[in-house]
Amino acid sequence: MINELFDFIEKCPTMYHSVETVSEMLVQNGFSRIEKFDCLEDGGRYFYVRYSSLIAFVYRKNAEGFMISAAHGDSPSYRLRIGCEKGSGCCSLVDVEKYGGMINYTWFDRPLSVAGRVCYRKNGSVAVKTVNIDRDLLVIPSLCIHFQRNINEGFKPDVAKDMRPLFSADKNGETILSIIAKQLDIGEQDIISHDLFTYVRQRGSVFGADNGLYMVPRLDDLGCVFTTLKGFLNAKDNKATNVFVLFDNEEVGNATKQGAASPLLYDVLSSIAGERYLDMLNNSMMVSADNGHATHPNYREASDSEYGTSLGKGFIVKYNASQKYTTDGLSHAVFAEICAKASIKPQVFYNKANVIGGGTLGSISNTNVPVMTVDIGLPQLAMHSAVETAAVSDVESLVSAMTAFFESTVTATTDGYEIG
Repeated sequence: MINELFDFIEKCPTMYHSVETVSEMLVQNGFSRIEKFDCLEDGGRYFYVRYSSLIAFVYRKNAEGFMISAAHGDSPSYRLRIGCEKGSGCCSLVDVEKYGGMINYTWFDRPLSVAGRVCYRKNGSVAVKTVNIDRDLLVIPSLCIHFQRNINEGFKPDVAKDMRPLFSADKNGETILSIIAKQLDIGEQDIISHDLFTYVRQRGSVFGADNGLYMVPRLDDLGCVFTTLKGFLNAKDNKATNVFVLFDNEEVGNATKQGAASPLLYDVLSSIAGERYLDMLNNSMMVSADNGHATHPNYREASDSEYGTSLGKGFIVKYNASQKYTTDGLSHAVFAEICAKASIKPQVFYNKANVIGGGTLGSISNTNVPVMTVDIGLPQLAMHSAVETAAVSDVESLVSAMTAFFESTVTATTDGYEIG
């Protein structure tokens, strides 16, 4: 399964490719893309795309509730500016700005490329295409130690100066946009604008004596996109309407037209349920899936000594009293009982009590769709590094748990929930 994860991540250099790749997998599994919700058939498999987010569902005409997973398809990177190339020849530089919060220094001295989408003129209209220049194209070179003898005493990269990638143009003055135009078979002069990002070219790899660990770019949060999607597709039929959600823009706060703070999830669920929407929410549950932190063996003091989590001991359920994570005692209990059906016991994660953790999809989406929600994720090291590290067995445990989740139903009772 780990190589399947690596293949998936390799196909998803940007959020736009995440939607395309998931769409292809859905179609291969009998799902149809829809634009309207007025022709749903019992047992039908559908997905809906809005901008760079996607929602798939298995429609049950008489379903009493929803079983929902949500993850995000974007990762921290550097976005290319319009007219970004400066200079010529071997020393052409590319102007970029940060998308999300990354560990800047991890991006130095490694092969990079460019992917995203371009908007161009076509027969009097504006057309959009995704693009991936699937070869080594850029590098962000370090300044040698001889010119900065104190480099190992602390270095704070300046994105506007230090993080500009180096691009080598050929003798004909070829540019990034001309390469893209040639690849897409369009005129460079017809490209109006673009949403292009750098990405790390490295393929995932396993390591360790038992090959128990792996490292891969964009694990946060494509690891959860992959595992929740696998559970969604693997699950046998149940009596709920199963829903898989792929949001964009989590790394920049979710407050966009396609983010978790948008009305997208409400629009889709209410369109599915109609007048039964509120009743169905009472018998529903959502898993907000976004990776979490394992205890770093070199920095154990950074994690809570009592509630740290380990690689290879299962995925994690995340708690935070300030509702950065939406897990509460009830959602944890219900989800834990569902996991028990698959003989899986998740780890429990808390940040140190004096550390403010980052938020994620759950609490934000709940402001539009108030449903019982648990926050989970794969434990990992080096979150928001150019390449992140995690355990092979945790991927398998989360797929099993999500399969069990999508084969279950929850029904509100006078004193809690019945799990079916």
